[in-house]
Amino acid sequence: MTKVISIDAFGGDKGPKVVLGGINQFLYQYGEGQVHFRVFGKKAVLNKLLKKFPRVARNCTIVDAPDVILGTDKVRDVIRHADGTSMFMAIKDVRLGNSSAVVSAGNTGVLMSLSKLALKTVDGISRPAITTMLPSGGGDSRVVVLDLGANVQCDAQNLFDFAILGSVYADVIGHMPRPRVGILNIGTEETKGNETLQELNHVLTEHRDELPYEYIGFVEATDISAGKVQVVVTDGFTGNIVLKTVEGTAKLIKRVIVENFKKSLLAIIGAFFLVHVFKRLKHKIDPRSYAGATFLGLNGFSVKTHGNSDALAFANAIRYAVDLSNADFNDLIVERVASVSKIRNELSK
Repeated sequence: MTKVISIDAFGGDKGPKVVLGGINQFLYQYGEGQVHFRVFGKKAVLNKLLKKFPRVARNCTIVDAPDVILGTDKVRDVIRHADGTSMFMAIKDVRLGNSSAVVSAGNTGVLMSLSKLALKTVDGISRPAITTMLPSGGGDSRVVVLDLGANVQCDAQNLFDFAILGSVYADVIGHMPRPRVGILNIGTEETKGNETLQELNHVLTEHRDELPYEYIGFVEATDISAGKVQVVVTDGFTGNIVLKTVEGTAKLIKRVIVENFKKSLLAIIGAFFLVHVFKRLKHKIDPRSYAGATFLGLNGFSVKTHGNSDALAFANAIRYAVDLSNADFNDLIVERVASVSKIRNELSK
């Protein structure tokens, strides 16, 4: 069956042209006919742009949405007046069952709030979390990190739920069966961290053999890129800092390499022989390769990509949405939550 994905065409900083370009790249890479797009936005503008993207025109339906949510808008100001916006209409399309997932580059806070309002939280999960896979270890290894900004403050039960969400994501999307899960802390010693982290670590350690993942205890930020851990659990404040630091480091590495090659003819000649190595490095650290951040724990899939995403980043976000909707993701979450209900209840006391 053809998968249907809804698209917020007017979210993000670069406008609908980049969004349609991302859909075009996705269709070019994965072929036509397997995915159909319901694209929400100003119909007159989109129809004009579609003349430049015939491949997209053949695989989409334009749904007129007269209003737009801006990146500067506050949740409290727009949430009651969101009905005619491209973002909310695209989310609502998932709730109505017309689409299996929504992709947007729009305002993160508003997207999170509207997604939670429209799609509701999966039974047994206290709060949804934002997650993605960051580069780690050797080869094409990745690490799942959550929460990346949805929940600034979290209690032990919230973090326990994030571990369930992250482990299912790692298993289903990252193909990491029984992943290694760690709690991000300022040190690996059991005495490190605040009371919430110590309480969670104590309970998880005590019930380690009953968990549907391999719990390895506290991990430090340096372990994220070392390949030691496959799922890193933290609060949204810390997680967002981790994400921005990784992205900034990737840009720094790229800038240093380019600047140094420009300074030496010998370096330029050497680069010619290492071109394949640099291509692999670029793929590994390029933020566009992990541009899709997913709101996990909702009754429907809402995928967020960067506000400044280019076509490649948007295409990768679509790929995330398709992978999620192809898997029995939420059914597995409910099953995993039920299997650890006694441990979860212990944390709520």
